[in-house]
Amino acid sequence: MPCVQGTILRKKIMQSLNTDEKSQKTIKSWPKSERPRERLLLMGAAALSDSELLAILLRHGQKGTDVISEARMLLSKSGGLRNLLSSDGVRLRHYFRLGPVKSATLLAATEITRRQLREEMLGKNYVRDPASVLNYLYYSLRDKKKEVFKVLFLNKQNCILDEKDLFLGTIDEAAVHPREIVKAVLDFHATAVVLVHNHPSGRAVPSLEDKQITRKIIKACQSVSVAVLDHLIIGNNEYYSFREHGLLDESA
Repeated sequence: MPCVQGTILRKKIMQSLNTDEKSQKTIKSWPKSERPRERLLLMGAAALSDSELLAILLRHGQKGTDVISEARMLLSKSGGLRNLLSSDGVRLRHYFRLGPVKSATLLAATEITRRQLREEMLGKNYVRDPASVLNYLYYSLRDKKKEVFKVLFLNKQNCILDEKDLFLGTIDEAAVHPREIVKAVLDFHATAVVLVHNHPSGRAVPSLEDKQITRKIIKACQSVSVAVLDHLIIGNNEYYSFREHGLLDESA
């Protein structure tokens, strides 16, 4: 009887070990129809889930975990792709426990997307094509933990020549210097500007300080015959336009 029980116990242990071994197999051992990279090439990126796309960037899982499982864990811990990809290198390394290669890959993917949106925005007419401008501003500003004051520089045709972050931190009258904006305008040979800053709280509502700063900048730009076409406040997938709310005339 003891021998029979010992045999049964050994079989259960072996089955458990075999199960663990199967669960630790890499994606290379999966059928090709189930591998994320092959599915992407065959069906297109849109056919893949968030975890599958992320798995392609990660390339391999941690020890004892396949890459799909790791991707799902990261998405669950971060709350989704947006939160994960808006993380900086320190957060990726220490909070999500990613190594330098995986962290660098995710940071590079995020920066590539930002630069693509920036390229799409440059040269566009701000008045006729505000969508490309907002797409870029949402992506680059909405998840910032600090306030960023950005200026878009435009030519006579209202096409965007370039953009630049001028001030970082609390956006108030002490931090934003109109003379620095005027200097940048002259450097870019711009004839008009669009002012932009984000609200880390996510609420795109202008404060009294925002209105006062806008008024000062408009007066400074008028001294060099440069028009302020708008002041945009970027929140969490929402924006506030001074022009659309009639506040530019009020600020002049």
